[in-house]
Amino acid sequence: MQSLITNLIDNAVRHNVPGGRVEVETTSAGGAGRIVVRNPGPIVPAAEIDRLFEPFQQLRRERTRHGDGHGLGLAIVRAIAAAHHATLTAAARPAGGLDITVTFP
Repeated sequence: MQSLITNLIDNAVRHNVPGGRVEVETTSAGGAGRIVVRNPGPIVPAAEIDRLFEPFQQLRRERTRHGDGHGLGLAIVRAIAAAHHATLTAAARPAGGLDITVTFP
C-alpha cells in the first residue's frame, strides 16, 4: 500500500504544472476504502490514459519535469491495485492533469 500511495503522489508531483497543487482524498464507505489523487498537470488526451499504466510509457518527454523518470510509477500502481483486487480508474481533467482513484474492497 505504501508503494501504491508513494507512486501516485510522486507521479502527481512530477507531472504537475509550476505552482500546481496535488490533492489527496481518502474515504471509506460500506467496508470499502478509496484514495483519490488529483493534479492540474498538462493536458492528457483521454485516448492515452490507459497506455500510461503500461511499463516504460510516458505521454511525451516534455511532460516529465525531471529527467529521472522511467515510466514505471503508474504500472506499479496498477500491479499493486490488482494484487489487492482494487478498482483503478483514471480520468483526464479538462484543463489538464489527472484524477486517479483506487477503490479497495
